[in-house]
Amino acid sequence: MKDEDAQITSAEREKGRDTMQLRFLGRGGSQVNDCPTLYATDQGSYVATGWRTGTSETIEIPHLLTGFAEPHTFIGTALTDTGRGTFTLSGRPITDDKTLSQLDLADDEAAIEVPKSKRTFYGVSAAR
Repeated sequence: MKDEDAQITSAEREKGRDTMQLRFLGRGGSQVNDCPTLYATDQGSYVATGWRTGTSETIEIPHLLTGFAEPHTFIGTALTDTGRGTFTLSGRPITDDKTLSQLDLADDEAAIEVPKSKRTFYGVSAAR
């Protein structure tokens, strides 16, 4: 990705200047279309689809969805465990028609964009 491409803001993208391109990574956790789903974007982020929570920037996803993150990366936002096999997470709501047209959302689902962060820690913080 070029540096100038990385500078495109969400507002510019929503005006149609640059449509976010999505690459499917994985899905599962539901009886409807086997969704929610995780996508990588050409903007260096992830788009997650999940169940609506009543807050436009927050969705609920099954634990298994995090396993589809690209190697050496993770979903770079706080995941709150619901205690029932799902997490809630927040990000920028996807509202532009061009990006939404790339998604297969169930009636009770929404999509958000979240940071993709580089994984640099793989466990064991104490010396052995």
